[in-house]
Order: sequence, then structure tokens, then C-alpha cells
Amino acid sequence: MSETTKTASATVQASSLKRFGPWIGFLILLMIMPFIFTSNSAIFTMNLMGIFIIFSLSYNMLLGQGGMLSFGHAVYFGLGGFMSVHFMNYVEDGSFVFPIWLLPIFGGLIGLIFAIIIGSFSTRRSGTVFAMISLGVGELMAASSLIFVAFFGGEEGVSGDRTMGPESFGADFGPDKEVYYLIAAWVFVTVVLMYLFSRTPAGRLANAVRDNPERAEFIGYSQRKVRFVSFCASGLFAGIAGGLFAVNFEIVTEENLNALTSGVVLLMAYIGGIGFFIGPIVGAIVFTLLQSILSHYTDIWQMYVGVMFVLTVMFVPQGLTGIMMMHTAAYRMNRLGGLVVPYVRMGIPSLCMVAGIAGFLEMMHHVRGAAVGESTMSLLGIGFDTHSVMPWVIVAVLGIAGGYVMRSQAGQLKDAWDTANDPNTWQEEASS
Repeated sequence: MSETTKTASATVQASSLKRFGPWIGFLILLMIMPFIFTSNSAIFTMNLMGIFIIFSLSYNMLLGQGGMLSFGHAVYFGLGGFMSVHFMNYVEDGSFVFPIWLLPIFGGLIGLIFAIIIGSFSTRRSGTVFAMISLGVGELMAASSLIFVAFFGGEEGVSGDRTMGPESFGADFGPDKEVYYLIAAWVFVTVVLMYLFSRTPAGRLANAVRDNPERAEFIGYSQRKVRFVSFCASGLFAGIAGGLFAVNFEIVTEENLNALTSGVVLLMAYIGGIGFFIGPIVGAIVFTLLQSILSHYTDIWQMYVGVMFVLTVMFVPQGLTGIMMMHTAAYRMNRLGGLVVPYVRMGIPSLCMVAGIAGFLEMMHHVRGAAVGESTMSLLGIGFDTHSVMPWVIVAVLGIAGGYVMRSQAGQLKDAWDTANDPNTWQEEASS
């Protein structure tokens, strides 16, 4: 074999590894997760995480790729869940015979059908008008779920039994671990499909309509049709996520299609970063961990998530993924090491400030919500009396001193950041 052939073969192998390596790693990670985290609570959290990953990525097809801010995306998630749980009951009654692992397909179909119906008129407009239409449709469906009891089950919802279907691959999907692998398989398939959609002409045109709809219209593409295609694809995958929710929890209620669930998916997408494909995945993971772990330690965890969302929108609109991607230039120039010390000097007082603020909020919540005569509380395993002065002094010192030191370090961090990302300095170092 000649040197030219060897070089070409090595190039092809390197290109294939770069192209398929992340997907292979993603698949392996999904397969081994239950062996790393073996507790029932961990399996439950990972199941919920997988469902939210599909749900948030489907929302990103609207907002991140198409620029369509929707306040009613839970409609397709909830309808997909209701349809799936009804088919689950049909299987239990013997009306139909099909494997349970196919149930999310029915959820996706009902999500697609309603996306076609609603998108036929909502995608004619964009911006604020589209957002208000989505909000109105969402509220209409939430109200309808309490009126049409035959389908939605009223306030009690609709429940089913996933174990009544025929066994598939030797599993009856009774244990949560078997459900995990069902959800993981759908996560991998749907993530690949949504990624491929983002690389199709329809996905590229959605980006064009998002960035400059007038220019897209000028070169001959209907922005309404482009939005409609993205809207329908988003409804399809949201319905699949709803179907998986029905299989996992075996019950679907009005809460799954109301404004609260639509707000949750908006939080996940924004916190993770709507400008990147993996952003909603990061957001879904972070939100699920906050919901599952932080809720065990505090009753006001939702307020922390809300504050995190506000701070993200105000100061880091590109989300957590955007923060990581901001370090790409410094990484390529091999200068990340120069940011370690400034980050530590900035991070420690920042943590102290956050600890002080969180401690103050937790103590205020305890004082206002505690029973008469109950003055002791526990925070991170430390018990103290909220009626004494010392705990308030400690949290005040942590918050004020941490904020002051953090502000004093901001200038040095900025200088270190500018140095690490200055291409001129890097070229001088490379030439010398």
C-alpha cells in the first residue's frame, strides 16, 4: 500500500471517528448509566431526565432553530401522553395487541396531528403574535381537559398499566430499570433524528427565517411554510416525549398540558442554551437534578430555579452551554490554565455570597412558615435557632463580604479573560 493510500485511509478513519464518535459514546453512556447509578431513586431521575431531554429538544426546534417563542408547547406533550395512556388501556382490555415500547409512536402521531391543525393558522404570524396565539391555545386545551372528562379524565386524569401488554425482548416493563432502557432507546433515536433534521434544508431554512425572514422571503422561500414544517416536527417529538411520560408514570393529568409544563420546558431550553443543539439537553439534565435533588433539601427550590432563569436571561442569554463554548478560543490557544486561578479567586467569594443569600431566604421561609413555638431549623445538616441573632449575623457577613470580595476580583478576572482570548498575543507567542 502506497503512502498516499495510507494517508487517505487514515484521513477517512479520522473523519469517521470525529463524525460518529460522539454518537457512539452517547449510546454507550446511555447503556451503562444504570450500572453506575443503581438506586431506585437514581433510575427514576434518569427516566425523567430522558423524557425531558426529548421534550426540551422538541421545544428547541421552535425557539432555538425557528425563532418561535411558544407558551403552549405542553399541549402536544400532554395530548401525546393522553393518547398513549388510552392505547395502554386498550391493550389491557384486549382491544388491541401491540408491544408497549411502540406506545410513544401513537403519542407522536397525535402530537403531529394537532401540530398540523394548530400550526395551520398560528404559523401565519411570528414574534409576539405567535407567542400570544400559543398561549391562548395552551389555555384553551388546559380548560378543555377539565370539560371533556371522557377523554381527559377530569382532575383525576387517566391511568393505565404498562405491564399488561405482551412482553418484548423478554421484558414486561414492570421494573423501572426496564423502563429506563425503553426511554434510553427512544432518547437516542429521537436525538439523532432531531439532529439530522437540523442539518436538512428545512432545518437550515428555519435558521434563515429566524435570523432574517425578509431575506428568506426575498430569495423565494415562504417563511410561513418553513415555520409550519418546524412546528409540525416539534409537535411530533413532543408527543413522543408525552408517550414516554405515560409509560413511565402510568398516569397523565391536566397538569401535563397546562401553562406550568409549558413554562418548565421554556426554563430547560433557556437555562441550557437555545443557541446550541446540546443546550436543551444540558438544561433538561440540570433542571431534573434541581427538581429531584434540591427539592429534598428545601421547600423553596422553585424560587432558586426562577432566579437562575432570570439571571441566565439577563446576563448569560446563551445559557450554560454558551458559557462552556465561550472557552473554545482559549482552549484552542492552550490558555485555559491561565483562567484557573482567577476563577478560583472569583468562585470562592461568589459561593460565600450565594450561601449567605440562600441562608437568609431559608431562614425567612422557616420563620414565616414554622409552627408557633418552633424556632429551630436545620440547614445542610447544621441545626440552629432562627430566633437568635448569631445565625442572621453569619449569613449577613457571608453575603456582604462575599459580594464585596467578588466585586474586587472582577477586574482581575476580566484582564485574565482578555489575555486568554487575545489572538494577537497568541500569534506573537507562536512565532517566537
